[in-house]
Amino acid sequence: MATAAAAPVVAAATSVSKARKLPAPNSDFYQLVDVLTDEELAIVRKVRTYMETKVQPIINKYWSDDAFPFELLPSFKQLQIGGLGFEGYGCAGGSQKLFGFVAMELARVDASFCTFFGVHSGLAMGSIYLDGSEEQKQKWLPPMARFEKIGCFGLTEPLVGSGTAGGLMTTAKRDGDTWVLNGQKRWIGNATWCDVSIIWARDVADNQVKGFIVENKTTPGFSVEKIEHKIALKVVQNGQITLKDVRLPEANRLQAGNSFRDTARVLRMTRYMVGWASTGVQMGAFEATLKYAQERLQFGKPIASFQMVQDLLAKMLANVTACQCLMVRLAQMDDAGKRASSATITRRWPRLSAPPSRAKPSPGAANSWAATASSPTTTSRASSPMPRHSIHTKARIRCRI
Repeated sequence: MATAAAAPVVAAATSVSKARKLPAPNSDFYQLVDVLTDEELAIVRKVRTYMETKVQPIINKYWSDDAFPFELLPSFKQLQIGGLGFEGYGCAGGSQKLFGFVAMELARVDASFCTFFGVHSGLAMGSIYLDGSEEQKQKWLPPMARFEKIGCFGLTEPLVGSGTAGGLMTTAKRDGDTWVLNGQKRWIGNATWCDVSIIWARDVADNQVKGFIVENKTTPGFSVEKIEHKIALKVVQNGQITLKDVRLPEANRLQAGNSFRDTARVLRMTRYMVGWASTGVQMGAFEATLKYAQERLQFGKPIASFQMVQDLLAKMLANVTACQCLMVRLAQMDDAGKRASSATITRRWPRLSAPPSRAKPSPGAANSWAATASSPTTTSRASSPMPRHSIHTKARIRCRI
């Protein structure tokens, strides 16, 4: 009797397996990749392929072990994406739009790996690029662009977070041709193993924030303690930096980093990468969820065929698409020289829309990019020419089997 009762289910499963093969989940619903040039698209595809073939197969183990996959660094260097968005000094160059799409691809597979890249190529290199002298740029940026020297960005402190503009407790005191730094920095990504730290400290003479380049491994008085037992971004090696009478030559002070206004220029430039990364995480979560729903059988058919599941999938895709449109438009404004305070919204909207789970995307979607759209859609709910329910309805149709 049990065998007979199970027969219809087995038959249904067999029927489903023999059905036409579904395309790989694709979270680029509005085909916004079409805003990229052919050259940019080739870079983005190269990064996607790398993340799916090199990072994805091993990254969960490193997440569990709270470790960084150093074995990937030699092959990651070959992507030649160090210093994306920066011109000259051996940097990859390119538009802010390209930088954003690459960050989104990195985060689509693993947010930690994206954070490693963003801290090094965005914050650390960006500090030197914006606030360094010509000599400092020539010295540090080329090896950092080649990932021969990895950087971190030391601003946050154990007792100072949002108050860094006027309340830094790490101090810098001028002593002849040298500076003496004392204090601590906390939650600093890459700090436990990198080569170069950008340290922001308060000058006791004028109470202004100043930036310094510190060589981690050869500077006396500089030490780092790894932060253990994290619950997020576990592959990123965060550390607590302690500076005890660290002496640095004037040549290691960022010559254009003389106040928090200069620090803020770096933060403003890199802030919206948080939005790109959050959007990439959503893309990975949606694609993994859709693939699972297409394969998971209940009552003899995939759960993606049930309308309640379709509704949830459609809401996910609508949020992903809204965030993609927001980020693409902001990148276009940035590349046109219209960088504005509107970048701040990108830190909030994608994270409000992102699902709480940490789902892993499925491999094999590297060729799912299409190229038929012409221009990105505005992201404002109030002014959008397409009502929100329209994309919701279309997405429901897209998610069906």
